[in-house]
Amino acid sequence: MTSALLFAFVPTFFFVSITPGMCMTLALSLGMSIGYRRTLWMMFGELIGVAVVAMAAVLGMASVMLNYPWLFTVFKTLGAAYLGYIGVQMWRSKGKLALNQNVETPIVRKDWDLIVQGFVTAIANPKGWAFMIALLPPFINSQAPIAPQLFWLISIIMISEFVCMTIYATGGKGLKHALGHTNNVRLMNRISGTLMLAVAVWLLLG
Repeated sequence: MTSALLFAFVPTFFFVSITPGMCMTLALSLGMSIGYRRTLWMMFGELIGVAVVAMAAVLGMASVMLNYPWLFTVFKTLGAAYLGYIGVQMWRSKGKLALNQNVETPIVRKDWDLIVQGFVTAIANPKGWAFMIALLPPFINSQAPIAPQLFWLISIIMISEFVCMTIYATGGKGLKHALGHTNNVRLMNRISGTLMLAVAVWLLLG
């Protein structure tokens, strides 16, 4: 990859990352319900998922998913069901990601749940796959070693995704404070749950 292509890729991917999407909506929802620090675990899982998708697109593994669409549909449906279940539980204020109505701290005991949630959202996002397959190949120089190019592309992608998710997650935290304290906790849970359900529907129908 030439320096010109590298510098062109940075603003291109940042512009795409900052636009509202499934992962950004999830970051906003969790930032509002459990705060930025806890949302970092979801962001960690999402970054791993995005890196896997990017590597698969560059190395040609995505063709397997295209040749077996039923397998992708099954995985996508399971991912949507998982996110939908979390959204319903938050709406009912009973889930692990729901805020406690007696205190201002969220009831989240397992960081692993957040990591899996972010990973599933990134991996099962059909638009993410389509974008990586369409965008990354033009920035790859077939005459040069693939490994260094892949390293720089994925590094830029992960940094861009992290910055954009931070913007969304901290916005959610600010919205949480704007809504108030314990008297409006149920409302915050339901707003977060609704956003989570929206991500699930988006994933299912996307």
